[in-house]
Amino acid sequence: MGTYRDACEAGKFVVSGEIGPPKGTNVDNMLRHIDLLKNRVQGLNVTDNQSAVMRLGSLVVSGEIVRRGGDPIFQTTCRDRNRLGLQSDLLSAAFLGITNVLCLTGDHPSLGDHKQSKGVFDFDSLHLIQCCKKMNEGFDWAGNRLDGATDFFVGAVVTPEADPLEPQMYKFARKVEAGADFFQTQAVYDMDKFRRFMEKARGITAGTKVKMTAGLVVLTSPGMAHYMNRCIPGIFVPDGLIEEIGSVPKEEALRKGMEITAGQIRFLRDNEVCDGVHVMAIGKEDIVPGILDMAGI
Repeated sequence: MGTYRDACEAGKFVVSGEIGPPKGTNVDNMLRHIDLLKNRVQGLNVTDNQSAVMRLGSLVVSGEIVRRGGDPIFQTTCRDRNRLGLQSDLLSAAFLGITNVLCLTGDHPSLGDHKQSKGVFDFDSLHLIQCCKKMNEGFDWAGNRLDGATDFFVGAVVTPEADPLEPQMYKFARKVEAGADFFQTQAVYDMDKFRRFMEKARGITAGTKVKMTAGLVVLTSPGMAHYMNRCIPGIFVPDGLIEEIGSVPKEEALRKGMEITAGQIRFLRDNEVCDGVHVMAIGKEDIVPGILDMAGI
């Protein structure tokens, strides 16, 4: 079905999914999810010790996606590696045939399951974007010539629900200036509010080829929505959506969540609000094809 970059550059409404590496060596479920999604989405994000929880590495999983015929979006964070390690991993990614990189600063270790570990943060996400671009030009961060340049399609993140929004827009503008090719947003639920955010974002990306994709996390219960509102900065689930998913019996809540996400996809696509979506089912990747079917994708 072509690559994620091809779809973006062709102006298609792109869809990406997400693969969460396991905390352990049992990869059966993960491999099943890869095979289930690789032909339904243009790109598969592979999380990098998401939420600062130690898991199987995103580099090896991204390489396995390539081997199985999919197109990975290799997430790499600045939390766990210094500039030497980051650049070495990027060269390794290029060797494995990985071409999409999503540059993240990373959650602080205090949020994860190894709270005493020391965060590195030698780079932040902006430096990492700049580094990828230098490597594409054939140089490492220190200015040394590489024996073979990389060819990365470089991604970044932005949080439309940040409060206040102004610092987030400043960082967004700097990432655009640094050469980010595409953005995936933190999860959004209020579509009208997101459309207003996109009007501001389009003003910043005017004159560039930057692609903007909306992050959509599937709601599975009112409790999940309340938890995100209470505990996850930059995410806000409106009361109306909480009431909607709470209006059905518990055993029907998952399907209602799927219907909500499918409706969001249709709204964003049909109104040309953004260039695509990134669908996150968080451990329930089996439902993503059904959501895409509901959305007419």
